[in-house]
Amino acid sequence: REDLLETLARQRTLYAPDTRFQYSNLGIALAGEIVAMRSGVDYEAYLEERILNPLEMSETRLEFPKRPRDSVMAVGFGARDRSGNRPEMPSFDTAGIAAAAGMTSSVVDLARFAAWNFRTLAGKANPVLDPASLRDMQRVHWVDPDWNTTWGLAFEVRKAGSDTLVGHEGSCPGFNSAFALFPKHQLGVIVLTNASGINLNVVVDNVQKLLVPAFAKNTDRTATAKGTADAAAPQQLGPYTGRYDAQPWSGEVVVVQHGDELRVAWLPSDDISAGLIHLRQLDDDVFFTVRDEVEVREDRWTFLRDDEGRVIALTNHALRLPKVR
Repeated sequence: REDLLETLARQRTLYAPDTRFQYSNLGIALAGEIVAMRSGVDYEAYLEERILNPLEMSETRLEFPKRPRDSVMAVGFGARDRSGNRPEMPSFDTAGIAAAAGMTSSVVDLARFAAWNFRTLAGKANPVLDPASLRDMQRVHWVDPDWNTTWGLAFEVRKAGSDTLVGHEGSCPGFNSAFALFPKHQLGVIVLTNASGINLNVVVDNVQKLLVPAFAKNTDRTATAKGTADAAAPQQLGPYTGRYDAQPWSGEVVVVQHGDELRVAWLPSDDISAGLIHLRQLDDDVFFTVRDEVEVREDRWTFLRDDEGRVIALTNHALRLPKVR
């Protein structure tokens, strides 16, 4: 911290002011120093007292734990080398830039933070931040000349299809994280990895493409069911859902229920929605493909059962994919 402040006068901006967006760890670290000066307590104490404790984020710390590695903190790994291996990353201390890059957390704590965002955006008063201030942080304050890079205050705010994405990513040696909110749908996406060289936007984009349409369809179905006294209940498709071994052609095939139908995806995939297969039931254990709302009844998918009636495999043409138990 002392080195950072002592060398501050010799720092230079990368671009001329107000010309291009550039994320600055130094800028966020200095914002932490301002908080400490104005509040009269150090940044870590302020963070715990005013934000983490009220939100019950007990597993979030302004440090990388230095104690022997155990279940509390994952071991970080670097990007893959040419041999396909990932080197283990040593522990490190973000020291003077802790306000910008020194926080560790968990999925549960970040889910609490996401839920707080949605409550606050809805106008619920709380001891952390005024709803109007949060809404101001999550609107666009900066647009680059190319109109492609947009940011709010601390949050990235950008268009994602027809939706608005609000979030932030984090990267340290051996660790990558993404926190994304779709406020219109009250959908939060949290991705934490203990490895470098991974594009987390692939996960965020896939979640958006799969879940947002499902939310919309479920809302429409609920509205229709409320207006229809004898609305039919969804079929019992649970026994078919799960993971199926797709070796050697792919890693796995996953089958999920989507209303009264099934969806099939081959994994891994950079774009699940693009290859998502839509199945509609024809008979007991037999389904057919639907492409662009056109039924292709010749393309059959059949689930096989054992003598006790449990689903054990999925077949399509000559492929037999055993269910992973």
